[in-house]
Amino acid sequence: MKLKHGGIKLSYKDKEKNKIINKDTLFCDYIEEVSRNVNIKEGKNSIEKILVDVYFKEGISTKELARNNFLPIPLITAIKREFIKCGLLIQDRGVRLTVMGRDYIENELGFKGLNKELYKKLLLEPWKDHKEIIEIKDEINEIFINRPQADVTIDQSKCTVDTAIKRAVLALINHALISKKILCVGDDDLVSIAISFLLKKLFADIRNCKTSVLVMDIDERILSYIKSWGEKEGLPISCEHIDFRRPIANKLKNSFDCFFTDPPYTLQGMNLFVSRGLQALKKENGIPIFLSYAHKSPDCDLAMQKCFIEMGLMVSEIIPTFNNYEGAAIIGNTGQMIILKTTSESRPLIEEDYKDAIYTGELNVTVRYYECKQCGKIIKIGVSESFKIIEDLKGNGCSSCRGKVFKMVERAKV
Repeated sequence: MKLKHGGIKLSYKDKEKNKIINKDTLFCDYIEEVSRNVNIKEGKNSIEKILVDVYFKEGISTKELARNNFLPIPLITAIKREFIKCGLLIQDRGVRLTVMGRDYIENELGFKGLNKELYKKLLLEPWKDHKEIIEIKDEINEIFINRPQADVTIDQSKCTVDTAIKRAVLALINHALISKKILCVGDDDLVSIAISFLLKKLFADIRNCKTSVLVMDIDERILSYIKSWGEKEGLPISCEHIDFRRPIANKLKNSFDCFFTDPPYTLQGMNLFVSRGLQALKKENGIPIFLSYAHKSPDCDLAMQKCFIEMGLMVSEIIPTFNNYEGAAIIGNTGQMIILKTTSESRPLIEEDYKDAIYTGELNVTVRYYECKQCGKIIKIGVSESFKIIEDLKGNGCSSCRGKVFKMVERAKV
């Protein structure tokens, strides 16, 4: 007698051998089984990636698998042996999938209906302007143009369309896109939109896509805007209104496969946003964190990396000038991408309520004096003034003459 689950047939003998089939769903988590048997410190994500590598290149050698995954050949051999025992792989002129293995990858790991050629193109040449990438830019350009105005009081600065798409591709090449639960810890950059449109290009029928994206943000304007486009385009996005000064809800903890964040450019803000993201991640080794941050001085970078160590995070890669922004002259309109990975020692620095300042304007209080070009009136702008940002003043106009053009004449720290 045979039992069928997720397109994979298992005999009772197989059931006894694997012993991790849930009696209610009849689902067999082979990644978990192999992880337990091999006890790989790199994490379950590494084991899954090996199986996916075979899916994209049938007949791949053990040596190439080791090179692709930065793992020693004996460890790759041990993992391969476990998959062969499970019935997912065979050794035949290289490493190949069985019918059962292909079913598992497509139906359980979420690769069914994927445009494999586009996926492979993006893996090989991630930053090239492929035809499909240009099409995505054209599709989302208007969405980015019409997004809410940046609120500089909470350190918002809009990244460009190109940067948002590059971040989405970054998830793909780090095996953190297909069938993953992705979190955006703040998303005035609309990374969730870019990820979703990339998925629409990868899946002819988006209903086949098992990826989900959750946006957490304090700005209701951003959440409303993302939600409206998500509903209009049928995107796999959901939104939660969250003030990161408060701990995240228990229902969101230990749930996600990666997260993106572009936090306030203060050490306090970075620690808080990364800590909240860590609370939401699954408790596994090797989970990627995509942290966008301003280029800072060596002393600031050292202080930041000490925080990473305290949080038990490993710096996997730093890509200078990866991010480009609109109207963020204070950071030179560019920023670095820091890819962190979790370890067995990972933990958030901040778990409870946080009451201290986190935004640049709170920590470095500045008042700017603007002169109206029409009547010469001097108007103050700052976090404690009537106008917090110059855009507010321009929108309201000069109180004396309703002029709309202003020139900054002085800046003073309070």
